[in-house]
Amino acid sequence: QVQLVESGGGLVQAGGSLRLSCAASGLRFINYAMGWFRQAPGKEREFVAALNWSGGMTYYADSVKGRFTISRDNAKNTVYLQMNSLKPEDTAVYYCAARTGPFLTSSTYEYHYWGQGTQVTVSS
Repeated sequence: QVQLVESGGGLVQAGGSLRLSCAASGLRFINYAMGWFRQAPGKEREFVAALNWSGGMTYYADSVKGRFTISRDNAKNTVYLQMNSLKPEDTAVYYCAARTGPFLTSSTYEYHYWGQGTQVTVSS
């Protein structure tokens, strides 16, 4: 059974930083590209960042480029999202997701497995 478990969310002031983690189990981690998405109340789930199996290729939403960094540790079956210079508009539930295939995508439909999410709240 595949499980993706996010952690590291919380309440932070604008300008602050958080690091999210997503621990994967039940799958061969190196076979999967990983992504982070977020969903704010009343809004659709949106793409944040993705990276390929090695971490050598990354892809970011324009809204987070230069502030967020996605990375992975294949020895620990874990993907990370380092979030700096946080803004109130970054407030959302953050989800990690996994997909097979060689290319990166921002489409939620292309991801096969999802975590349960972790809340990030940025106060002004």
